[in-house]
Amino acid sequence: PMRIAITGASGLIGTALTAMLQGGGHTVLPITRNEASKDPDAIFWQPRQGIIESEKLEGLDAVIHLAGENIFALRWTDEKKERILQSRVQGTELLAKTLADLDAPPKTLLSASAIGIYGDGGSRILTEESPISETGFLSLVTRQWERATQAAEDAGIRVVHMRTGIVLSPKAGALELMLPAFKMGIGGRLGSPHQWFSWIGLDDAAGGYVHALATEELRGAVNLVSPNPVTMEELASTLGGVLKRPTFFNVPGGVARALMGEVADEALLQSVRVAPERLIETGYRWRDPRLAGLLRHVLGKSKEPFDGSVDKAEATQS
Repeated sequence: PMRIAITGASGLIGTALTAMLQGGGHTVLPITRNEASKDPDAIFWQPRQGIIESEKLEGLDAVIHLAGENIFALRWTDEKKERILQSRVQGTELLAKTLADLDAPPKTLLSASAIGIYGDGGSRILTEESPISETGFLSLVTRQWERATQAAEDAGIRVVHMRTGIVLSPKAGALELMLPAFKMGIGGRLGSPHQWFSWIGLDDAAGGYVHALATEELRGAVNLVSPNPVTMEELASTLGGVLKRPTFFNVPGGVARALMGEVADEALLQSVRVAPERLIETGYRWRDPRLAGLLRHVLGKSKEPFDGSVDKAEATQS
């Protein structure tokens, strides 16, 4: 069994990952900003002030870094954008430098990242070898976020950048926001029907971290997405099919831009068709590789006959 410290342990992925690791017999030490935490294993930090209880990081097997300001907002103010950037860069730099200076540093640092680093790829399949975008706010954030681990790499720690797609869970994020409209029968696709959407189920987001932890040949970029991305048209029709609701109410890109400005362009309307080559090469087995199956699972529809669309990958591979 390993001893593993996690930042962002109370977040969506952090909660699922903590339960998965503890279920596997490992000890999880949350790295938290809550100084009054009742957890005796908790490690206190304040990234903005450069404070961290470094002595509690000595002798750990691994550190998993998930913490960062939520990117979703109705509009990005300059202050929000600065929080998005600094929450990632400051925290990652503090952690990487602290781990590098330990007498007994961990062997592994798994650091969250995002597929936003690739920018808009149209219909091109993007692998870990694909060039990263030099334009756009989220690409800038992700480039700086990944570079911030350099001190740990220089110290010989195995660093993996988990470039995560859109995590689909009814508890948070994109799916939680979409469900009310779809359940009322006023759902539909956002933007172009041909825009690609690279997603991952919550169990596989956590499972991918567990796999990367155990797979020593993984280092550098790892795309944490389903092997079957879908178009926006397929996303809307599959969700409508699982819920047995119509999906006529499409929102054109121009309307989304008018409502949300830069957030729409950067977080909602980019076409990103990502392939998880490194996970496939190293033998990761997805719990929910296909969209229809994932949605039936997380929305409690597994036992009902499916009435609606399947994504093309499911139609061709099953």
